[in-house]
Amino acid sequence: MTCENNGLVEKLAKCENDLESYKNDLESWTYSLKELSEIEDAFPTNKEGNLDEKTILDIGTDCVKSLYIALKFKPYKIIGISEELPWFASDLKNESGLFIKTKIRFYTCSFFNEETLRKILKQEKIDRFDFILLSKTLHHLRTGKCVADKRNEKHKKKGKCPEDEKCCIYKFYPQEIFKDLLRYGKRVIVYEFYDSTIKDDDKVRGRGGYFTRNEWNEIFRKISRKYIVKFITPQKFYLDQKKLERIDSILRKVDGICFYVEEKM
Repeated sequence: MTCENNGLVEKLAKCENDLESYKNDLESWTYSLKELSEIEDAFPTNKEGNLDEKTILDIGTDCVKSLYIALKFKPYKIIGISEELPWFASDLKNESGLFIKTKIRFYTCSFFNEETLRKILKQEKIDRFDFILLSKTLHHLRTGKCVADKRNEKHKKKGKCPEDEKCCIYKFYPQEIFKDLLRYGKRVIVYEFYDSTIKDDDKVRGRGGYFTRNEWNEIFRKISRKYIVKFITPQKFYLDQKKLERIDSILRKVDGICFYVEEKM
């Protein structure tokens, strides 16, 4: 094969990689638009359908949904944080200011990094957000010991967890996490996809792993004791004891839910 042909092969390979990247970006924007249609009823808007003077903390942001929310609801400010922001975050933040009034900011920050998060709030002059949005992110807030052996008997080798980032799944403590979340926001909106049979490719240091139905049952049982929990999808209802008894049958029929959590008055 000539050098000229080698050059053509390299250009073709680059074009294929670029096309795959563009396809993934398009899917991200399309999925975010679909997800917003399932989340939007969790935001209590005014008569004009806006969120005037309201602030939103978008944890684990994909940046795209923040733009859609700004366009649709016109809140005062949206702060997005993530341990790894998408490549277009800076451009989106800078160029969105040309056509929307909402102030959009993105920061590379983990929710667990309290010192940095408090500096961001001080810089943005926000004491507490009106809303916190967790879109396909709640399962990343795992903090406890590894529970992967409950799903895979071979996970423990010689009776000991291998402590491998690629295969470990930490335990989730709902009461602790929602207590921390509600320190930073008045209403925590959760949109979550779940399928324990599918690999969670974006999990970080054991904090990934989609919730099983057993985990969901435990989460709702614990948070409903202390907080107001309202479902948005697949059905609209407040989670009381009667609904709690039926929650497993609801979870069996769907692979995604949206609900919000607030402190009881």
